[in-house]
Order: sequence, then structure tokens, then C-alpha cells
Amino acid sequence: MDAQAGTPLTKDIREYWNEHVHDLNVATHPVGSDGFFKDLERYRLEKQRYLPRVVDFSGYRDKRLLEVGCGVGLDLIRFARAGADVTGIDLSDRAIRLAQRNFQFHGLKPTLRIMDGEHLGFRADEFDAVYAHGVMPYTGDIRRMIHEIYRVLKPGGEAILQVFNRHSWLYLLSKCMRVKLEHQDAPAFHTHTPAEFKGMLQVFEQSRIIIERFPVRTRLHRGLKGLLYNSLFVDLFNAIPRPLVQRFGWHMIARATK
Repeated sequence: MDAQAGTPLTKDIREYWNEHVHDLNVATHPVGSDGFFKDLERYRLEKQRYLPRVVDFSGYRDKRLLEVGCGVGLDLIRFARAGADVTGIDLSDRAIRLAQRNFQFHGLKPTLRIMDGEHLGFRADEFDAVYAHGVMPYTGDIRRMIHEIYRVLKPGGEAILQVFNRHSWLYLLSKCMRVKLEHQDAPAFHTHTPAEFKGMLQVFEQSRIIIERFPVRTRLHRGLKGLLYNSLFVDLFNAIPRPLVQRFGWHMIARATK
């Protein structure tokens, strides 16, 4: 399917993400500059500090890896620098243009395409690995996206997939504080329970779910609520022994094998 076509919801999603590039508002340098991408990378490492522990970015050398919803390419560049043969797709043409620019700064040449992750324009059994972090919560039909990811994976290939945990500290906090979650106003926004996510992964031969993403200081919220969150809540929550709260992480990451 042509990424510029699709359903009215698909068009709304594309328009939203053309306007709301992930974490754009934390950058202090001009959009598309080297400093801009460094700002976004620094912020991602702050917010998603668990990622290098959960995802072995250096473990895909000489393998064909597809990222669905690559955004400006922050994670895809990590795979590419470690020797993976990378392809990135995104519904947002603005994101793809920025990703191309980002890769140019790193002297890398990926394959980047504007494409709907629910309608992947690739043959079956084409990739050794598929990575989708930060995209499935915002797609129209998450089950269709999972089945498309499964289809393009080679037998024995690995999928790394992330969704939001409805039984999380952040979901509960947003309800109690009456503060919307980031991008909750997107045309499509989903949360799931661990059991629901496990059910969606039944197409795979095997899978396991890792629950992560605990409080870190925010740059997005100001005022009294932001002050209380940064100066009090973050430290108090992280003082709780992790085994007691592990299941309440905001991100659920699946490692699944075809």
C-alpha cells in the first residue's frame, strides 16, 4: 500500500507524526542540524536508559534488520554502527527526511522508505530481525502490524517489540495527577496489560516479555506538578527495591522468535 494512501486514520496518523516528531520539543539546536540529533540522542539515553541492557545493538552484525517506525533513526544508527545491514521505514515523510540527514552526519548509508508498518512492502522471510520500539502504541491496528512483522521475518528470526503497560506506575500517576501521557492526543494511542500483549504474540514460536522504564526526571512538565515529580516522586519510587515494582514498568518489550 502506498504510504500516501491508506485509510483516513492512517492519513491522520501520518499528519500527526509529521507535526509531532518524537521529542522534538526538547531539542535546543535547529531542526536537522548535527546538534539537533545529538540533543535527541542525549534525551533518549536519559529517558530510555534501560535500552542498552535489553537490546544488544551490537549483536546483529551482517544481519538484515528492519526497524518499523524508525523516526529520525536514533536506534537504527546504533544497529548500523555495529555492522547490521539496516532498513528503516516510517509513515512520516518528515521523519524519513530527518533520518536521512542523521545518517549523513554519521557517514552511513541505510535503506530508508516511507511506508505503513501495517502494510509492509517486503517479501515474506526477508529479514533476520525486526525492531519496533515506540511505534506499535500509535498504530491503528496493532495486531495487523505484528502479523506483518512476523511475515517478513525469516524462520528463526527475532522480533523486538514494545508496547505500553496499562498496569504501570506512569499510567496510574497520569490518572491521579490528571496529566495526559505524552502523545496521548495522537489519532491512535494504545495501552495493554501483560496478558493482552502475550496473547498478541501467539503467532510466534516463542516469546518473552521484559517490563522496564521506571521514573526519570522530566523536561516536559513544568509548574508545581513537574517540581514535585522531579524533586520527590522520582527518588522515592526508585528507592523501592526493584523486584517489588518490576511488573509496573511503563514499557513492555517482547523478544519473540519466528
